[in-house]
Amino acid sequence: MARPYNQVVLFGDSLIQGASEVQDGFSFQGALQSHCMRYLDVINRGFSGYNTKNALDLLPQVFLPPSPANPKIEYLLVLLGANDACLPIPTNTQGVPIDQYKENLIRIVTHDHVKAHNPKILLVTPPPVDQIRITELDLAVGHAQATREAAVSAAYSETAREVAAAVPGVVVIDLERAIVDRALSLTVDFDADGPPLGHPGGVRGGLEQLLPDGLHLSGESYRVFFDIVKPHIGPFAEEQTVFPNWRVLNPGTL
Repeated sequence: MARPYNQVVLFGDSLIQGASEVQDGFSFQGALQSHCMRYLDVINRGFSGYNTKNALDLLPQVFLPPSPANPKIEYLLVLLGANDACLPIPTNTQGVPIDQYKENLIRIVTHDHVKAHNPKILLVTPPPVDQIRITELDLAVGHAQATREAAVSAAYSETAREVAAAVPGVVVIDLERAIVDRALSLTVDFDADGPPLGHPGGVRGGLEQLLPDGLHLSGESYRVFFDIVKPHIGPFAEEQTVFPNWRVLNPGTL
């Protein structure tokens, strides 16, 4: 019988879907697969445009019970909220109220189909929003106003932190904080007494490089993301490989 590799599953919206792409010579999923090579398969279940309601509805079809033919999920990384945080305006229906967002996240990380695998769960805070850039792009495609606000998005990120703190065994991956810190390091003239980066009345600063369209991650942002995720997956020992080292199969070889 074939021996399946157990899995690291990435579950979320376009920020996860885009993790498979190569940007500026870097792929988050590729780097994570290299880190897990010979031990685990990295599976991308990112769905562009999804909110937590959509993801929760789909979850039973994504996470099947472990069996000899269905690999066990060792790590589950969840990143949802960028679409939940959309404003309730006539031209966008993706938004989910923040209390419902919190409930949905809890239901996702405690779902029976997830618990059957007993994975290590990494809950990622949605990254910051560059409202200055989003406003430009949203008005250009016909919205009467921005679909997202930086302060609202930050509140959803804080909610993800609260869920991670409330559910035993869930580890928070603070992508919002990591991206903000990196953006500040790239903004040499930032005025700490003024608005935060990307907020109305302020400047884009380093967010221009990290969030080119105000929402989605650049290659550099995915590097930041990988750097904060990597310490939580592994380390792996040689004897944990699914198949043996070649020297085991060829004893006596120098």
